[in-house]
Amino acid sequence: MSEANRSANAFPLKQLIGGEWVDAVGGGTWDLIDPGSEDLITQVPYGDAADARAAIDAAAAAFPEWAAKTAYERGKVLERAAGWIKKHVDELARLTTEESGKPLADSKGEWLSATAYLSWFAAEGVRAYGRTVPASAPGRRIMVLPQPLGVVATITAWNFPVYNLVRTFGAALAAGNTVVGRPSEYTPRSAMLLGQALHESGAPAGVINVINGDPEAMGQAFLDDRRVRKIAFTGSPRVGKLLMDGASRTLTRLALELGGNAPVIVFPDAGDLGRLAKLAARFKTRNVGQVCIAPQRFYVHESVVDGFTEAVVAAMAELRVGHGLEEGVQVGPLINEKQRQRVEELVAAGREAGARVLAGGERLERKGYFYAPTVVTDVRPGTPLHDEEIFGPVLPITPFGSAAEALELANATEYGLAAYLFTSDLNTALAMSERLEYGMVAVNDWMPVTPEAPFGGVKGSGMGRETGSEGLAEYMESKAVYIGGVALPE
Repeated sequence: MSEANRSANAFPLKQLIGGEWVDAVGGGTWDLIDPGSEDLITQVPYGDAADARAAIDAAAAAFPEWAAKTAYERGKVLERAAGWIKKHVDELARLTTEESGKPLADSKGEWLSATAYLSWFAAEGVRAYGRTVPASAPGRRIMVLPQPLGVVATITAWNFPVYNLVRTFGAALAAGNTVVGRPSEYTPRSAMLLGQALHESGAPAGVINVINGDPEAMGQAFLDDRRVRKIAFTGSPRVGKLLMDGASRTLTRLALELGGNAPVIVFPDAGDLGRLAKLAARFKTRNVGQVCIAPQRFYVHESVVDGFTEAVVAAMAELRVGHGLEEGVQVGPLINEKQRQRVEELVAAGREAGARVLAGGERLERKGYFYAPTVVTDVRPGTPLHDEEIFGPVLPITPFGSAAEALELANATEYGLAAYLFTSDLNTALAMSERLEYGMVAVNDWMPVTPEAPFGGVKGSGMGRETGSEGLAEYMESKAVYIGGVALPE
């Protein structure tokens, strides 16, 4: 038996509904494929609306008891789950790499970051203070009490199968909600493992539920049930709009993270171009470019564009591409053949529009859904390679002449998730960051993600905020309590 199979057998890897590990109600299964080899890993349960309804029933039944617990009691469960993850992190990372394709070090980093989110929300939950409001009338008292929503459903993407889930699970559970999670069918085991971490750490039966199955049927079950008070979704704008339409019938709250097309603005005073280019190549190809906040549209000042381009081509060539379990691999495969074909089509369309491919630009001749790290120059606005979210290891470069031009190019999109800015001038940093129409702006930084600050976009990149104190508040109601006739008894 292989090491991977020994690891897999240590965990149930089924649906978690009402505290039990179960197969799909109808007996359905899904063939889980390793994107780095195209081999069958295993079969996992694959259900439908019946499984979703069973999970909602379990979550609704568990809600009163969980909501009644103190924030300290709920926080202890999250802290124990963080400890469980740390104990098993090597096994968890291997299973995540098998199904997502990302390098083993990246999978381990994702699991360890999950412990930070769990610990942070465990502590933040006890700081949901509420407040008292001075009343305008004598003898009256007004209190504002934060209270949980009820059942929260999540629908998450495959690119970060742990992170996408834990930021919602952590906030929702700390606030006193119960949860039903529907992960991507391409990476369901990571969600099942997160569910196991919480279940084994003392979450009562039904507080945490993880299901896997038909996305349309399960999503519709979430929308149809009035007990589901909020749906948190990570995915495409098309599906996000469908959820908005459906949520109007039951007035279900939504948190939508719908992707991005992040601009990267490099000013002449950005500093060491060689170092900047190496970091650009590494962060552009993180998770092979399948990152919602991936640096994408590189706007480089015309005075340094040639030097930056030469350096980034060299840096991309140095990256090691391979199966995520191979030693020293930095760039893994795309998630499936459909995604690779889409990247190929975008690069081909760029060529036809006059762009020049200076590195990569082709699939690798080996098993797995690999595409070479790619650099494309002379990319013009109005072409698909510039305007669309690539979600692949392709770095397009467009020169600019002035700050005003760069700002106009960066904001001329419906996306508004993350933006990047590189300069050594404080005035430039302040003026640009204030005018960029994005939910998150990173100045001389590549990772605008952390438990203690809000994550989310504007415009077509979605609504709502995850993480930070704002993220906890998104999973609570504010109840105003009025008390009249307050006076000393006679």
